[in-house]
Amino acid sequence: MNRTRTDRSVPDGWRGRMVRRLVALVAGTPLLLLLPACPFLQDLFPPPDGSGAPVSTVGVALVAGGFTSPVGLVAPPDSSGRLFVVDQIGVVYVLNADGSLRPEPFLDLRDRLVELTPDFDERGLLSLAFHPRYAINGRLFVFYTAPKDDADPADFNARTRVSELRVSVGDRNRADPGSEQVLLTFAKPQFNHNGGQLAFGPDGFLYISTGDGGGANDTDIGHTAGLGNGQDLSQLLGKILRLDVDRASPYAIPLTNPFVGTAGARAEIWAYGLRNPWRFSFDAGGTQRLFAGDAGQNLFEEVDIVARGGNYGWNIREGAHCFDPAAPDQPPATCAAVGAGGDVLLDPIIEYPHVDARQQPVGVVVIGGYVYRGAALPGLQGDYVFGDFSRSFLTPDGTLFAATEASDGTWDMRELTIAGQADGRLRRFVLGFGRDADDELYVLTTGSLGPTGTSGEIYKIVPAPASP
Repeated sequence: MNRTRTDRSVPDGWRGRMVRRLVALVAGTPLLLLLPACPFLQDLFPPPDGSGAPVSTVGVALVAGGFTSPVGLVAPPDSSGRLFVVDQIGVVYVLNADGSLRPEPFLDLRDRLVELTPDFDERGLLSLAFHPRYAINGRLFVFYTAPKDDADPADFNARTRVSELRVSVGDRNRADPGSEQVLLTFAKPQFNHNGGQLAFGPDGFLYISTGDGGGANDTDIGHTAGLGNGQDLSQLLGKILRLDVDRASPYAIPLTNPFVGTAGARAEIWAYGLRNPWRFSFDAGGTQRLFAGDAGQNLFEEVDIVARGGNYGWNIREGAHCFDPAAPDQPPATCAAVGAGGDVLLDPIIEYPHVDARQQPVGVVVIGGYVYRGAALPGLQGDYVFGDFSRSFLTPDGTLFAATEASDGTWDMRELTIAGQADGRLRRFVLGFGRDADDELYVLTTGSLGPTGTSGEIYKIVPAPASP
């Protein structure tokens, strides 16, 4: 999620795109209705070569509904079979192993969140992560947006907060809200580009994604002049962070973090040059690589494999293309190959445009997912499954994608058609993905653009029904 509204007004760069898309929507409605059959999709997302036919059509099975804005689905490492649903409005619910939804929240943090704007907002309760030894120690971690402090700049918007809590003694279906210990907090200039993912890596450390601070171009108030927050190693914004939450309180810096001992750099940083890494995940298979969907701005969306110390280019590049903050719709022919500190800018493994060569919409915000390691869909085994929020901010029309890695390390992506839908489309906004203890995947959706109402639904990605 990366398109924004501050104080109920649309930022200048976003406003122009919205007007253009309104015109395109009205003028091109008949084309949009026929979009799944258009050949440009096959040209843009060709199926990978090989004798084993990849899955290109999947089913979706409704698991639970009635949420406002479900942005996370997490399986605790306790063999309980439960799933925990993170609702952006500040509530975590428990899905029992039998599929029933417990009526009482596991955690309610609504009184600690910044007040959300119902028509559109990127703030709120954005992530939940369980400690790898949660079954023994009952420790859990949350990422949410809190009101700004009195000491924060008057023109800043809010405050990012990462906290640790404990499960209630004697009730594993309730967290203890009074146990909150703030691990990390920092001021955030605009309301958008929060990042917001928490996950423990295979190394046992806690990884955190942060957006560049918001606004457009990484040049607004609260963004480092001439450099941008994404490229500024003295800032926690626009980064992937890595913390050791076991060796000290509230946390310690892992000694192998890439910028430990680097003058002027925050030692928490694992990777940088990111715009809004809304969702990342670790491959549960042998590679254990970290995949991140980094939301683009005007033209391109990207997925990165995040490496130690990697610089992913923002705001020198948008995706694999050069970027000029003064002309964000016109990629320069050339740009720097390295950042200010000399680190080589790393290209994404996947990039796709908002609009294809035929001026047909493709997507607006990449939603990072997971490498599929389940058993139900062998044709997806080892593929990276992810999505896009919608083809338009005006109507819910999200997309599911899968990408296959070739032997040379390149990736081919394709759209996953939804079986049983007249047009093969999901027809909902895609907010995120989830993974259960069996490595099966779920897609988190809503029918509302903003955090309001009860249209939030969770679907399990399942095999398409056999043809009669």
